[in-house]
Amino acid sequence: QVQLVESGGGSVQAGGSLRLSCAASGRTFSTNSMGWFRQAPGKEREFVAAIRWNGGTTYYADSVKGRFTISRDNAKNTVYLQMNSLNPEDTAVYYCAVDQDRNIVGYVSARSYDYDYWGQGTQVTVAS
Repeated sequence: QVQLVESGGGSVQAGGSLRLSCAASGRTFSTNSMGWFRQAPGKEREFVAAIRWNGGTTYYADSVKGRFTISRDNAKNTVYLQMNSLNPEDTAVYYCAVDQDRNIVGYVSARSYDYDYWGQGTQVTVAS
């Protein structure tokens, strides 16, 4: 059974940092793209960042570019999201996800419906 478990969320002051982790189990995802999405109260789920299986391609939402960094450790079947310079608009539940179908050089998807496996989410709260 495939399982994605996020961790590292919490409460932080504006300007602070957090590092989210997403550990996958049940199968290896070393050849799949992985992504982070978030959903704030009353809003739709939105794309945050994605990384191709070999780490060679990354893609970020404009709202987090330059502040967030996605990385992965295939040996640990884990993807990370380093979040710096957090602001209250970053408050949301953060989800990791796996795209098991696409393997296109230079491309990762920002569309939630392209992702097949999802974690349960971890809450990030940024106080002003």
